[in-house]
Amino acid sequence: MGLIKRKKEILTPVSPVLSSTGKYSTHPFGILDSYTPFCAYEYELYRSLREAVPVIDAAIYKLVRLVGGFKVTAVDERFNPILDEFVSSVPSDSAQTSLNSFIDTFFEGLLTYGTAVGEMLTDSEDRVAYLYNAPIKNIALRRSKDDFRRVEICLNSAGEEKVLPSQDKLLYSVLNCEAGSLTGTSILRGLPYVSSLLLKVFNAVGANWDRVGNVRFAVTYKPGTENSSKAFARERAMQIAEEWGNAMKSSEVRDFIAVGDVDIKVIGADNQVLDSEIPVRQLLEQIVAKLSLPPFMFGLSWSTTERMSQQQSDALTTELEHYRRILTPVIRTVCARHLLAYGYTKPLSVEWDDIMLKDRLDEANAQYLMAKTEAIYGSTGKGKGEKNE
Repeated sequence: MGLIKRKKEILTPVSPVLSSTGKYSTHPFGILDSYTPFCAYEYELYRSLREAVPVIDAAIYKLVRLVGGFKVTAVDERFNPILDEFVSSVPSDSAQTSLNSFIDTFFEGLLTYGTAVGEMLTDSEDRVAYLYNAPIKNIALRRSKDDFRRVEICLNSAGEEKVLPSQDKLLYSVLNCEAGSLTGTSILRGLPYVSSLLLKVFNAVGANWDRVGNVRFAVTYKPGTENSSKAFARERAMQIAEEWGNAMKSSEVRDFIAVGDVDIKVIGADNQVLDSEIPVRQLLEQIVAKLSLPPFMFGLSWSTTERMSQQQSDALTTELEHYRRILTPVIRTVCARHLLAYGYTKPLSVEWDDIMLKDRLDEANAQYLMAKTEAIYGSTGKGKGEKNE
């Protein structure tokens, strides 16, 4: 035991490492991260999804245009001029005219939300004077208590459902309806999770380029062993920082001159930016596969062959025919309602335009070969089943 008691030193704990706090950077469409599957109404989610991923928005507009136009004809040819005038000039949403414009907006909502509701506004003579596409978020569907086969369209206001009057003037269509459900299924279902991952990759790439691409410098001043250098190290560091800042802010190329050991390095120059080509392509493949459109329609130059492209075009034609079968009853209902005011009650036929010019060319070539075959058999006097000896 020492005779002289030493004074205990009070040591202040110092952390060797300090971490700076900052806001976590993520993509601006937070609703995609909070996506909950099997939600009954996902309208805001699908709207944000189209805004966040341009490929999805472009696919919906391409499908609307690829479905093409149509022509409605009546059995009694006397009503065709009235019908043509109505189809080409009936007012619809957003100051548009024609039944085609109404069907385009109707079909766009059908693809996005899986359910589309429209209304036929009539004049004093019960003729269709205006076509209106109703916002699906304000609509509720339920089965009629009197007739289980009939669906009642209700106005959903503040959680209260009110049955709309004149149900015969309302248009209702669904896409990919599940068993026991009244609402359809959007073609965007299943894409929020994949799209959220894609947006995270894009956001990370943007953040990395903001940090690495926009060059930042680390200027380090190391004072010498002399006492004067150590005494004025702080003042010299402040001078170096000031002159370096002036050099960076200047619009002219300026040289930087300093006295002493000054080390200048580029921050992040040694870091390697991750290659995002493969994960982005994998995510885009899932999105394109869900939208049922060939990749070349989006300008995606993935490896493909001519035969594969032909098969993809044939599959797309099948998809468009399916959509046309859903829209045809809506077109007939609108036209039949308008002609009813003129006393016409007979059936109507809807003829769609050819999906592609190539379809018309293939059909013409097939007819040409059939006619040539019949001409050959006719000139020889033999039937198709007979063989040449």
